[in-house]
Formats: sequence, C-alpha cells, structure tokens
Amino acid sequence: MISTIFKRGAGAALALAVMAGAASAMDISGAGATFPYPIYAKWAEAYKKETGNGLNYQSIGSGGGIKQIKARTVTFGATDQPLKADDLQSAGLIQWPQVIGGIVPVVNLDGVTGGELTLNGETIAKIFLGEITKWDDAAIKKLNPKVKLSSAPIVVVHRSDGSGTTFNFTNYLSKVSPDWKSKVGENTSVEWPVGIGAKGNEGVANNVANTKGALGYVEYAYAKQNKLTHTKMINKDGKTVAPSMDSFQAAAAGADWAHAEGFYEILTNEPGAKAWPITAATFILLPKEPKDEAAAAEAMKFFAWAFAHGGKMAEELDYIPMPKAVVELIKKTWANVKGTDGKPLSSL
Repeated sequence: MISTIFKRGAGAALALAVMAGAASAMDISGAGATFPYPIYAKWAEAYKKETGNGLNYQSIGSGGGIKQIKARTVTFGATDQPLKADDLQSAGLIQWPQVIGGIVPVVNLDGVTGGELTLNGETIAKIFLGEITKWDDAAIKKLNPKVKLSSAPIVVVHRSDGSGTTFNFTNYLSKVSPDWKSKVGENTSVEWPVGIGAKGNEGVANNVANTKGALGYVEYAYAKQNKLTHTKMINKDGKTVAPSMDSFQAAAAGADWAHAEGFYEILTNEPGAKAWPITAATFILLPKEPKDEAAAAEAMKFFAWAFAHGGKMAEELDYIPMPKAVVELIKKTWANVKGTDGKPLSSL
C-alpha cells in the first residue's frame, strides 16, 4: 500500500490516506500546476480506494513542476504552460494534455453576485496595467449599465509564483491588448505593474475572498469551491459568455491535437459564439528514460485509469475530459518512455 498525500501551496496538506508505519512499495511523486489540483486530488483518492496505490503531488505551480521534472526529483511534472518540442527534446521528456479547464476573473464586491458583472479583455488588461483603478470607471460602467458600481478602488491580485495559470492569463491579455503585449507580455512569471502577489490558485482565491474590491484570476474549480464571485466575459466573437463546461468545451473544440507537435496547444481567445476566452489544457511531463522505472510505469497506469474512469469526476468539478481519440494519441506516445533495456515501460 502506498500512502497518498497531496501538498497544497506553501505547506498546507490534504491527507487522503496515510498508512502509518507501512512500508511503501512504490513512490509515485509529482509536482507542479495548482490549476488541476482539485481533480488530481479527487482522482488520487478514488484510485487509492480501488487499487491501494497512491501518489504524492506537490501543488507548487507550473514553474516549479517544470524545474523538478527537469531535475528528475519527481516521477512526473505538471504544467499549464506546455513546453515546445525543442524544449521537450533537450530535456528528454514527453508531454500530454490530461484535462481541460477554464480560468475566470473573480471579484469581491458588495452587492454583486456571481455572473452579474461582465468584463472584456481590453478592460481587464487596463486594470492589471494600473490604468483603470476604480470600480465605477467609465469602461466598466459601459459594460455593466444595470449594475450598481461603487467608487471603491480595485485591488488587483495576481500570482507571485511561476504559474501556468498566469501564462494562459497573460497569453490571453497579449492577444487582446497591444499595450499589454508590449509592456508586460506573456510568461509563467511577469513584472506585474500593480497588485498583490499570492502563491498558487489557492493563494489568489484566499486573497480575493478576504479583500474588499479585489479582482483576481483562478481556475474555475477554485472559484466554485471557495464560493467566489466570478464574472462573465465578452469573447472573440463579441458574445457575452459565462464560465461552464459548455463554454470551455466550445473553446476546446477547435484544438488540432493530432497535428500539434508535442501536444503543444494554446486554447485562449478561440473563436466561437459560446467559447470561454481563457480556456486552457493542463499537461503532464514524463522522462523518456526515467530514473525510477517502476514509478514511471505506475504513473502511466494512474493517468490511464483517470482517462478511463475519471471523466465524471472531472465534469463534477467543471473540467473537460480529453476526447477518446486524443487519449489514443496520448497512449501511443507512452511507447517513448523506455527502460534501460530499451523496451517501453507501458503496455497500455
């Protein structure tokens, strides 16, 4: 039996199952993105009950996950910023998308309920650039003529750690705002013009929940679990949309995974009347020649189990499971993970 502990943020931990004093037959360890933490925790708990095997996942941000898997200190890395083919090649890694979700703006405004406020990319960019500083700014009022807005200052909350959520958020802002693209740009970590930094999706969610006038961005499951007030957004087609499985699916519908080298695919600002503008896939990174072959093989079994049995659990948290055709493409790439004998570790 394997003890299963998922570590969140800076030290907080959720113990899913602990076998005190039991020898661990296997140690599947992972680290990285906080974006998929809610679903990875749910899958791990179910997998533990079904198989007796578990894993230890450190929810430290995509930047940390990439560093740890490149250093081979964990079995797998997790990132919401996919690595490009040349980076995968130089690091000796394979990559695949595990699940799709949405990044949502969240606010803390008295009298404003979830989905009542609407924002667009240009306005969000100006807020995060420090050019719009009050909630009753003309640009926000124009988008929300029926919402009573106060003159309270906007408190921007952003990630302080290397974050794939930040990469997708700033990638989106760079697509819709030339000013943002030239002044700040896109990356897992950027020089924020204004705002308060917080670690992980958890940290941003907590800061927004406890700060009047706050505006932040989190993966949708965090907004729901923390009962945060999310906004609607105006998408590329000029339509007002709410975050939901349907709008995330609409954004992901045009992804051409079969022709994406190394499964590199960005899903922000996708066309479509129903598409949520800040949709993202989250990815797993695994060495082609792992140090611990047994742990790597078990990790692939876990993710194969999640593909086969974890879809409903993902949907309950408003993540989008990967389509079956894409899962088959992913499994074919697992043949590139080989042992010292040169044979594939996975027979799935």
